Amino acid sequence: MVSEVILGRLEMPSEAAINLRQLRYFVRIAEVGNITRAAEQLNVAQPALGLQIRQLEQELQTELLLRHSRGVVLTEAGKLLLERARKLLKEVEDLKREIGGVSGLEQEMLVLGLTPSIMLQIGPDMLLDAKQTIPNVSLSLVEELSYSLATSLERGELNYALAYGADEQRPNVDRRAILEEELLFVRPKTEENLPETLTLAEALTHELVQAGERDMVQQLLKRAADKYSLKLQITYEAQSIPAMRTVVVRGAAASFMPYGTAIEEIRTGKLVVQRISDVPLSRTLYLLKSTKDAPSRYQDAIDQFIDNIVERLLASLGPLARRVGR
Repeated sequence: MVSEVILGRLEMPSEAAINLRQLRYFVRIAEVGNITRAAEQLNVAQPALGLQIRQLEQELQTELLLRHSRGVVLTEAGKLLLERARKLLKEVEDLKREIGGVSGLEQEMLVLGLTPSIMLQIGPDMLLDAKQTIPNVSLSLVEELSYSLATSLERGELNYALAYGADEQRPNVDRRAILEEELLFVRPKTEENLPETLTLAEALTHELVQAGERDMVQQLLKRAADKYSLKLQITYEAQSIPAMRTVVVRGAAASFMPYGTAIEEIRTGKLVVQRISDVPLSRTLYLLKSTKDAPSRYQDAIDQFIDNIVERLLASLGPLARRVGR
């Protein structure tokens, strides 16, 4: 049976050519459901990523993914491999920590999930701050959309996450509201001087490019449009943040975005932003923490590091954000 082949090969590495990189790549593709999107997140060329998966399928002598126009779905063998691969990768990380402790080289790992907008605003500053604030902790930053971050944390793949719209309580996850951020209406550069604000009805006369239906911004837009009986024209959908920005820069559509998502294009004048005057759209940022994790030996330093992140983010957003939850 397929399950016996997979189980046997994963348990007998001397007979298998499967490597950990292939398993990590496979898990990420399975989680996002799209090879192109997975390649972007992994910072790997799409052809190289596809080759790794084909080699994995050849080694296991079975198809793991079914390709279709919008992405991929797992076969039954793929579902089994996903379950086992996650456990195996976690065991490898645990083993590395245990060996580090025995050899006297143990260093705690802090895996922090961030949205693309936060990463663009303060990601480099966070890495520098970590070196000063938590020198005995190895920081790993994971960049995903909010709904993916919450799911990853629930599965134990992250220690903390800064995610928007985590309004519902999840198992084994502590959450704390941190700030509320106003979304901006983003337009291509124009020769005319645009007013600083416009109404929601005026903004929704434009064709829009937004992320998929699971994205919080699109959900906020749909609720607002329904509430005020306004027509919503989402002409383009793109899961890739760079693709969304490019569509707007080229003048094909406008978009509702957080400031951080288009921060460089706004600063360089490639994009123009306006605030919504009558019905501002906002989202709440939450700090999520896994309750499965034991307290760190450096918990006080980690708490200070998290506080520094919040302060940096508030300073970056300025009047577009306000602190909540205190």
